[in-house]
Amino acid sequence: MTLVEAVSLRRVLDSRGNPTVEADVLTEAGGFGRAAAPSGASTGEFEAVERPPSEAIAAAREHAVPRLVGAVHAGNQREVDAALHAADGTDDFSELGANAAVAISMAAAKAGADTVGLPLFQHLGGSFRGAQTTFPTPLGNVVGGGEHAAEATAIQEFLAAPVGAPSVAEAVFANAEVHAAVADVLDERGIAAAKGDEGAWAPPIDDAEAFEVVDEAVDRVAEARGFEIRFGLDVAASEMYDADAEVYRAGDTERTPAEQRDWIAGLVDEYDLAYVEDPLDETDFDGFAELTDRVGDRTLVCGDDLFVTNVERLDRGIETGAGNSILIKPNQIGTLTDAFDAVERAHRAGMDAVVSHRSGETEDTTIAHLAVATDAPFVKTGTVGGERTAKLNELVRIAEDAV
Repeated sequence: MTLVEAVSLRRVLDSRGNPTVEADVLTEAGGFGRAAAPSGASTGEFEAVERPPSEAIAAAREHAVPRLVGAVHAGNQREVDAALHAADGTDDFSELGANAAVAISMAAAKAGADTVGLPLFQHLGGSFRGAQTTFPTPLGNVVGGGEHAAEATAIQEFLAAPVGAPSVAEAVFANAEVHAAVADVLDERGIAAAKGDEGAWAPPIDDAEAFEVVDEAVDRVAEARGFEIRFGLDVAASEMYDADAEVYRAGDTERTPAEQRDWIAGLVDEYDLAYVEDPLDETDFDGFAELTDRVGDRTLVCGDDLFVTNVERLDRGIETGAGNSILIKPNQIGTLTDAFDAVERAHRAGMDAVVSHRSGETEDTTIAHLAVATDAPFVKTGTVGGERTAKLNELVRIAEDAV
């Protein structure tokens, strides 16, 4: 019933106006799925390889489509993704391109769900790990800099975290209100701000002032809403690190690795941070372990560039105690199966898994379903912009459907 009958691929635009790969999968029973690959700006050195979309599409048509059509069932995600790996034949999807692979993988999951008449989150949960029990708290990107915005903060993302929200919908709207409150605080300070490529405000201020602005905005909305709202960071420290000089550079400030750890630990204490992503360089497993030992009982120390959704790198982190959570981005590793394997490995080690979008996004809503299916404590989707609100609105619908 879910046998793949057709696979088609095309180029479409992502949120930055760049081309990306979109896939359609049709099953013999008429089930249909469509998905588009996102793309990152701040990418880890160890991520799966994207190819230029035209090349990825040509390679997928030649090598992957013949292995899928009439040969695998969209209702069996592991079967689909094994066929993609076999078609690629490399360790990093450099033959097909991770962008083509993940688009097909997600489209097949949607086609399988459509064929059997299930919401995608239920289909994915049934395929991999059972029904969901919780709903993720969305992390809203409200101030951004780093690789996402020039002339702004060195820290890449300041993230609102409405941890006390009584529902997904309340959390979604609270994040939007924090985003608006940041604009108000900046205006009161006479600071004009454009937006970065994820829709976060990108004011020409340093990190210290950004902490003041976000802290004030969060407090205003928390008081008005009547529930706890904290905030977190994506430091993207690999973008700051000079490996030759062995220092982190943020504006005019230089920090040794030890000073960077002290700085992050101090921020966790001062601002009660709920989440800290990539606080150190992507090769510094020992530094991550030391920082996790210091603050991991109070916050999530999350590895994105450190782990790149890769089980082998995650295993190294587990062995050293580096981080207590992993960021999950399916396009980093190429398929939903690989992403789920990383989630399950993290869970077995007592770590959390946080599902995330990318800076170059599409209207695709798969990650909202993935976050629910994997019991993620947080999901990163951004706060504003059509491609971001598509995921947030889908979370609201999922929560309503699951009641």
